Amino acid sequence: MKRLLMMFICGVLVLVACGQSSQSHAPRDFPDRTIEIVAPASPGGGWDATARAIQKIMTDEELTKQNITVVNKPGGGGEVGWQYLKTKPPSTIAINSSLLLSNNALGLSDLNQRDFTPIAILATEWISLSASKKSQLSSGKEVMEKLKKDPKSLTIGVAPGLGNNDHLAFVKAAKHFGVDVDQMNFLVYKSGGDLQTALLGGHVDVASTAVSEVKEQHQVGKLKILATTSEKRIKGLEDVPTWKEQGVDMIFPHWRGVMGPKNMSKKERKYWNDTMKKVASSKQWAEIRQNKDWDAFYKDTYASEQFLNQKQKEYKQLIKDAGF
Repeated sequence: MKRLLMMFICGVLVLVACGQSSQSHAPRDFPDRTIEIVAPASPGGGWDATARAIQKIMTDEELTKQNITVVNKPGGGGEVGWQYLKTKPPSTIAINSSLLLSNNALGLSDLNQRDFTPIAILATEWISLSASKKSQLSSGKEVMEKLKKDPKSLTIGVAPGLGNNDHLAFVKAAKHFGVDVDQMNFLVYKSGGDLQTALLGGHVDVASTAVSEVKEQHQVGKLKILATTSEKRIKGLEDVPTWKEQGVDMIFPHWRGVMGPKNMSKKERKYWNDTMKKVASSKQWAEIRQNKDWDAFYKDTYASEQFLNQKQKEYKQLIKDAGF
C-alpha cells in the first residue's frame, strides 16, 4: 500500500513539473517587448514624420499593449537605419522608400528589399515637371519634343542627387517619348529650396521635383507645373495634366512604406500586416496624408513584396538607361 501511495505521489509531482515546464515555455503573445519604429533620417523629415504618425495612431487606436518608440538613425540615404534594422527582433520595423532600391541599383549599398520583410506601402507623393512663369514652355509634351530634337537643348534641375525618384521619373518620361536620355543635361542642387530658387531665377529651364515642393508656387502664379506622374489629376492642381494625358504612358509614385527584419514568422508578419492595414485605414492617417499632400497608395505585405520586386527591376533599367 505504501509503495502504491509513493508511486501515486511521484506521478503527481511529475505531472506538476511537466505542467510548469510547459507553461514556462508557452509561446508569448507578439509583440512581447517595446516596439521600435526606425526613421532612417534625422527628426523633421518625411521618414521621421511617417514613423511618428504610425507611433501616434498605434497608441491612440490601442493597436498594441507595448510601449512604442521612434528611433532616428540618419546617414547614407537610409543605409544606417536599415543596417540597424537587420540586427533587431521582429518587434522593430523601419520606414522605407525608393532609396532602398535606387541605392542598390547605383552600387551605393548592398541592401535591397530581399534583405527584409515587406509589411506595407502606405502612401505616395507624386512628382512634377515645372518651369518658370516666364518660360515659353507650356506643357510636358513640348519639353519632350524639344529634347527629342536636341537632348542638350534644356537644362533639367533635380535635388539632391542623380539616381533619386525625381531624376528617374524624368528619365522614364523621356525614354517613353524617345529622347536619348543619357545625353540630357541635368543640374544637381543640394536641396529642393535651392532648386526652386534656381527655377524662379531662370538658372534651369525645368525642374523635376515632388509636387508638394512646387504646388503652392504654382497656385500663386510664380511657377507653372507642366505635368505630374500621377494616374489622375491631383486635387488642387486640376489645371495640370498628367503625363499620361500628354501621350507618355507612365505612372511614377514616390512611395513610403514599412518593412521588418528578414525571416519573420507567419504570426509576426500577420500581426504587422493587420496593424498597418488599420493604420492606413484610420481617420488620423487620412488627415496626415491630406496635410502633407500624400495620396493613398496602400498595399499589404504580399502586394508590397510583389511591388518592390517589380520596382527593383524597373530602377535597375532606368539607371542603366540614364548612363550610370
